[in-house]
Amino acid sequence: MPWPCFFRGAPAVLLLLSGCHFSEQQPLAADSPTSQQVACCAPAQAGRPGGAAPSATVDKDIRPDSAQPAHMVRIPAGEFLMGTDAENSFANERPAHLVRVAAFWMDEHEVTNAEFARFVAATGYVTAAEQPVDWEQLRAQLPPGTPRPGPEALAPGALVFTPPAQAVSLDDVAAWWRWVPGASWRHPEGPASTLRGREQHPVVQVSWTDAAAYARWAGKRLPTEAEWEYAARGGLAGKRFAWGNTPPDDRHPQANIWQGDFPYRNTRTDGFTGTAPVKSFAPNGYGLYDMAGNVWEWCADWYRADTHVTLARLGSCENPHGPQASLDPDEPATPKRVTKGGSFLCHVSYCESYRPSARRGSDPAAGLSHVGFRCVRP
Repeated sequence: MPWPCFFRGAPAVLLLLSGCHFSEQQPLAADSPTSQQVACCAPAQAGRPGGAAPSATVDKDIRPDSAQPAHMVRIPAGEFLMGTDAENSFANERPAHLVRVAAFWMDEHEVTNAEFARFVAATGYVTAAEQPVDWEQLRAQLPPGTPRPGPEALAPGALVFTPPAQAVSLDDVAAWWRWVPGASWRHPEGPASTLRGREQHPVVQVSWTDAAAYARWAGKRLPTEAEWEYAARGGLAGKRFAWGNTPPDDRHPQANIWQGDFPYRNTRTDGFTGTAPVKSFAPNGYGLYDMAGNVWEWCADWYRADTHVTLARLGSCENPHGPQASLDPDEPATPKRVTKGGSFLCHVSYCESYRPSARRGSDPAAGLSHVGFRCVRP
């Protein structure tokens, strides 16, 4: 879980919480003692993303109104090159490797505030950001001897993007992230913010556990990283972006990303400062919206920086659903899940993570103001 005091001494946490930047660490060797075999040829179980049940409990008798895949798009079975060999990419995206994916249904857009509100109303679910920070869980991720912070620092809340007033070093993400008590999916920027007029925006400030609980209630699951990337490419082979190789055009925006000077000046040429209503931009070749930008999206897989290296050594892989355990060399004490797609904070000067191959690892207990999700079903 993101912790209120992390600005005092956890640069690796800050680096990853930025949502757009990865350190250029070298991938771990696939035959190193810490490497975990990637599970292949066995799709993730429906209702149990990545083979792990969410820790939160939801009434199993509650079901959505319809079992039909309304507002979902059928993604045909196929084979594609996952990852990239491009020089202008991050180490955790390389190398490209052959993957085969079975057909599946995917939500045509991210889960919205209105949809998540129906889930909460039906189940009484309480998200991670609405609960006090678990000190014991937090302490396990901190250096030994770290003193317990005061009660106000452990109160419910979340990290909120807060742009600085002037240019700052892009190495200091503490300059634009702020812990806000009372921030949650209901109040994305803090207690004074509401969802009024944002019913069709993607829900944010939801943890992986929250997303997995919603998916289970809806009779769906979170997508594997392979499914997500395959769907994001929309049938285009080897292209840098979901729409092709043409760079983003501020005059005719293809996605909700940052325009101007990151992180302090947003020119809003795409019409949005933060999240955009779903379906605000053209869909990709499969009819999916916002597979680039708007919000990062949770995937079922555990995150490892060297996953692609391991998969490439295994050769062609069918329906991979990630490594057996997580390992981020920058934060080895924190298990992470994969997020994909980039967000409204991504800019070419900083990360360009609105590319299909881009990936990062995030604490599954944490929500952020630029992270959401969508679901799939067989």
